[in-house]
Amino acid sequence: MGKPLISVLVPCYNRERYIEEALLSILEQDYPNFELIVVDDGSQDSSVEKIERLRQHYGFQFYRQANQGVSAALNTALAHARGEFIATSDSDDVMLPGRLSLQAEYLQNHPEVGCLGGKVVYVDADGQRIKAESASGVRSYSFAELLATAHAVGGPVAMYRREAMEKAGGYDAAIRIQDFQMTLKIANLGYRVDVLPDLVALYRRHPENMSKKAYKQQLAYDLMAIAPYREHQAYS
Repeated sequence: MGKPLISVLVPCYNRERYIEEALLSILEQDYPNFELIVVDDGSQDSSVEKIERLRQHYGFQFYRQANQGVSAALNTALAHARGEFIATSDSDDVMLPGRLSLQAEYLQNHPEVGCLGGKVVYVDADGQRIKAESASGVRSYSFAELLATAHAVGGPVAMYRREAMEKAGGYDAAIRIQDFQMTLKIANLGYRVDVLPDLVALYRRHPENMSKKAYKQQLAYDLMAIAPYREHQAYS
């Protein structure tokens, strides 16, 4: 009692190698009040079968759609979400124990924060540790800082206040990279964006990462994300 409902949203596209570990790391969280919503975005491998097997055992929500991109998949999940807080987790990453409890408590105690992040441990395709991020304390970002430095609070670490996401109008499905646009939208509304110094996820680096295989496309999406703020002094 007294623990806000968290909706955990997981978009998936061709992640047969990693999806089971990713979902189990969420299902094993110690937070007592969360729902899991998985949206498969037109996978052509065995991702759907693996998700369905877990769904039959654990009973989470699972939806399928034709391939439209991660932002569209998250909009689909968001339409079914009931939580006061919205956590995102990528289908190839691992949620570390205690993440939901940690971030939910922080958001409860800091109503001015609309988007909350954390630190990650970078691992390779086989889950072997590469390096870990570190920080000495909570870092708060203004909209101007986020825009000027192109800083995004990423999918495997982000927890949002639902009201902030609704005021932001959800994700622009045309921008197929979701993190940067939502970080900017929420900060531009006047909410604080904070990043905790705690490690909350294993972030997997592998050949299929979009940032690795399509960096020019990512740049185009990032330019689309900052386009609405062209007149802001931090834009240049």
